[in-house]
Amino acid sequence: MITPKRRGYPTDLTDEEWATIEPFVPKPKIGPNPRKHEPREIVNALVYKAKTGCQWRMLPSDFAPWHTVASYFYRWRDDGIFEDILKAINGIARLQSNREHAPSLAIIDSQSVKSSHGGEAIGIDGAKRVHGRKRHIMVDALGLLLAVIVTAANVCDRVPYRELSHAGRAMSPRLEKILVDSAYNGDAIRIAEKETGIVAEMSKRSDAAVGFVPEMIRWRVERTFGWFNYMRQLSREYDRTVASSEAWVQIVGIHYALRTAA
Repeated sequence: MITPKRRGYPTDLTDEEWATIEPFVPKPKIGPNPRKHEPREIVNALVYKAKTGCQWRMLPSDFAPWHTVASYFYRWRDDGIFEDILKAINGIARLQSNREHAPSLAIIDSQSVKSSHGGEAIGIDGAKRVHGRKRHIMVDALGLLLAVIVTAANVCDRVPYRELSHAGRAMSPRLEKILVDSAYNGDAIRIAEKETGIVAEMSKRSDAAVGFVPEMIRWRVERTFGWFNYMRQLSREYDRTVASSEAWVQIVGIHYALRTAA
């Protein structure tokens, strides 16, 4: 239940969702000082910020103090906690959907997003006329996020493919095939295939297709990008570091995996 010290928000985890994620949230360290804030409330505050896109200092005062929530965010980001939780919750969500725990098929695509201010890795995507960053994501056949790499918007899609495929291998030992579009070509793809054993399969739009026709299975990565649009933290690039940008994508991925698993 929500603590009586504050009102509930639509973004708060349900009891079922918290029961699913609780085993994977780091336990408080043993020490002389008692814990002041429940981990569930920290997670609730992070999901609230992901949904609303508010600044750290604008977090409602009935959450834990903003600097406390921020310190958890940066600590869990640097310790890889969000990635670990994402992997665990994805497995549960897949089992709930009558799938194997780990996927054998993945889809990769990118999304260019405007940056609201400066920071590292900022560039211009000339094709889409976007000044900001590019999110390269890998999802499974359900659209659940497997891995994310954030670069400057001017970085070609094939450049981070090798790193992304290795991240996919770490998330799923069963991974055999990655569906890509025509932007993913060249030596980087072939090198990644040799190193990971994961085959990159290119899907092309049919010459007979008229108007918008979604590509089989690959449309699910586009749906995942569509899910991002509902989270204002991801509507633009607000963070100065790509590490924080990737962490927020992972938090949103965890949120949707929880909704699938619960």
